[in-house]
Amino acid sequence: MRGNSFRIRHSAGGFTLVEAVVALAVLAVLVAVAIPKLSGWSQTRKAEAAAVFYKEGFQLARAQAVGHHSASRLVLSDNAVTGQMDWRVDICYPTLSTPCNERSGSWSTATAAAAGDPDRAKAFLSVTRSADSLAATNAVMLTLSPADADAVYFTPLGWIEVGVAPRISRIDLAPALGRQGAFKPLAVVLTLAGTASVCDPGVAAHDPRGCPP
Repeated sequence: MRGNSFRIRHSAGGFTLVEAVVALAVLAVLVAVAIPKLSGWSQTRKAEAAAVFYKEGFQLARAQAVGHHSASRLVLSDNAVTGQMDWRVDICYPTLSTPCNERSGSWSTATAAAAGDPDRAKAFLSVTRSADSLAATNAVMLTLSPADADAVYFTPLGWIEVGVAPRISRIDLAPALGRQGAFKPLAVVLTLAGTASVCDPGVAAHDPRGCPP
């Protein structure tokens, strides 16, 4: 009688060894399934953040051109921390003798407004954004199209200045070498009308998620 009472109390007071082993096995399976999914979700968020970062640069450059009725440009430069690309937006007021192209024109800087600005109250200083917070190139690989382009120019109407080449038309973001399949590739595409969009290069262009031709 005393032995039966002991066994009942022991069972009611905690897990048996078999139950503990089963619980640990279930937990191990859940962890094994969840960690890859969590990692993939994290990589996807990082790629999306990078796409938004560059889309915002294009949008700001266009907005400044239209808002100031000036030429504008977005220029990319290497980031020493992540290996990705920083961006900078400048504006310029063209004249008949000094057009705003790659080699001429008085562009704004981070400390001085562009020469010829008719509205000094709204003087625009160049804006720079760092890619320090983006995923490094060992996780997200960035490819520019065309490969030798590092800038794009906008007209005062917000259209792309096609007379200045090479000009950035697209930025692709894909998993780095050795990380294939970590996330779905993305692209930031800039149309001749100056509009930028984030799209899925893996679907057809007529699909709402697809990239403009």
